[in-house]
Amino acid sequence: RWERGNWQATALDFTEDRVHWHEGFSDLERNAALWNYSMFFHGEDAVADDLAPFIDAAPREGQKYFLTAQQVDEARHSVFFHRYMEEAVERGDGTIAGALAATEPELTWGFRKTFERLDEVTGVLRKDRSRTALARPVTMYHFIVEATLAQPGQHFIGDYLERRDLLPGFREGMNHVPQEERRHIGFGVNLLHDLAKEDPVEVPEAVADLLREVFPISVAVFV
Repeated sequence: RWERGNWQATALDFTEDRVHWHEGFSDLERNAALWNYSMFFHGEDAVADDLAPFIDAAPREGQKYFLTAQQVDEARHSVFFHRYMEEAVERGDGTIAGALAATEPELTWGFRKTFERLDEVTGVLRKDRSRTALARPVTMYHFIVEATLAQPGQHFIGDYLERRDLLPGFREGMNHVPQEERRHIGFGVNLLHDLAKEDPVEVPEAVADLLREVFPISVAVFV
């Protein structure tokens, strides 16, 4: 499925998108879109950086292969959002770091706290490769970030742009991104299932504790 679904973030054409961004959106729509798209851009960059410890900690070779391919997906998503910010929104200095810095003020308190927690549980995984140490960042990444936050937001963006017939290049990219995220979420479900079968007490407790902690923060991401 990964090979069949491969696409090129560098092949998208944002020429018409730049016109739509400046002429097709009202000021309110443009501000709301910049706020929303910036969080996706920063989120994709963060998860691309955080995946390496998952690969090291995965207990089976097939899981390591999947996570390696997932890291490629997340890097491609980050390139996609970077290109859009540079070429259509005209934010940044030509580098990914510059575009991230230019859009950083758009991030909400809830977004910052959610990704700080992702960094924390991933940091633990760099030293502790136990089942519970792996279950926490998988829950944080695949369930909270991808399934709870990203998927609904991606569908909202895609549906809105489709109804308005705006941003054809961006819309094409946003048709690809959720397909890959669904595959990632399915993998996360299977991985947690396998970990819980091997440790039916501590893994479910670790997952439940993390969900109780993070849900109140994650609901504030878009506030």
